Amino acid sequence: MKRKINPIPFLIIIILFFLLNTYVLSGLHTLSNHPIIAPLFSTFIVLVTACLFYAMQRMGDNGMDIFFKIATHTFLVLLVAEIIFILVLIPGDAYRLIAQKPRNIYWVLFAAFLFILTVLIFIYGIVKGKYAYRVIKHTLFFEDLPVNFDGFTITQISDIHAGSFQNSKAVQKGIDMIKAQKSDLFVFTGDLVNNKAEEIKPWISYFSQVNAPYGKFSVLGNHDYGDYVKWENERAKQANLQELKSYHAEMGFRLLLDEHVELYKNGEKIILAGVENWGIGFGERGDLKRALSGVNPEDFKVLLSHDPTHWDAEVKSFPSRIDLTLSGHTHGMQFGIEAFGMKWSPVKYRYAHWAGLDSEAGRFLNINRGFGFLGFSGRVGIWPEITVIELKRSRT
Repeated sequence: MKRKINPIPFLIIIILFFLLNTYVLSGLHTLSNHPIIAPLFSTFIVLVTACLFYAMQRMGDNGMDIFFKIATHTFLVLLVAEIIFILVLIPGDAYRLIAQKPRNIYWVLFAAFLFILTVLIFIYGIVKGKYAYRVIKHTLFFEDLPVNFDGFTITQISDIHAGSFQNSKAVQKGIDMIKAQKSDLFVFTGDLVNNKAEEIKPWISYFSQVNAPYGKFSVLGNHDYGDYVKWENERAKQANLQELKSYHAEMGFRLLLDEHVELYKNGEKIILAGVENWGIGFGERGDLKRALSGVNPEDFKVLLSHDPTHWDAEVKSFPSRIDLTLSGHTHGMQFGIEAFGMKWSPVKYRYAHWAGLDSEAGRFLNINRGFGFLGFSGRVGIWPEITVIELKRSRT
């Protein structure tokens, strides 16, 4: 059965896209008045739009196959590059209207240069960027950290989304980078797959290579429950979830389902807790009270919770102080700028906390940018992340 789409939003997008391209075409005419420019450009735009529409229509039968990915990615890259092109043109056009001067061809050339640069950057993000793993290290200080855990290290990854992987060599490079950190503890904060448990099967041997003296622990993310795919019945959906849980165990992960464990070092302990996915708009399954049942409020606590909205909604104000929460989920939208002191991504308009560290009243939240990718088969400016956190005791 073919996927049915609401034509109204699609038509609005198409109208806006063609208006955008009318303005882009006016810029091209500044560079050249050759009669072939307009029909050639218009034919290309119509072809891209038709391919996008056809890809969306056939998605129900073929899923996100290679044609769908090419069509949607071409449209996305073109759209972003054209928006940048016109954002440069608009100030120049405003000036020329006020000054009553013709368009400055060098200004248009600059806009065209940025257009080409944007396309090249996106091509890099699709080909290489999605596997351009970064190790990001944080040292965090706590007054209540047990003395024997001073210098304890945690490696965190999140959002593997194994169904999106295509390059085994690149994934192995990421695994080798994780192993090279030689942390005391390894944690994974959810979204092992896109939709189905079988997606992780080709990659079990890869993630099984990771080891840590104090163990490997994990939680579930919103995609792990199979909510975004149609099942024959509820029994099939639950069977998929049970299979996924078994794969966590096969890789050596201790899956924490609203529960906690005690980690001991030289007679002292910290608490590591994990909840099922709890996220505003993505299912509030997790039970934090249950996860911390029986825990001394004075114990030092680390929480694994996939969705960072949980931190604002419940965790940071939880009566029993949770010192550090480790999350993922946002991917940093796989697109943005983190350079020269800037930190921006469109995802900031959806999530108050979307990447890296945040803190309030001595309680810390770290949001991992994700190990894998989903939807957009690439990353631009927001690279896949391996986080290493060192716990230090405050000297006060």
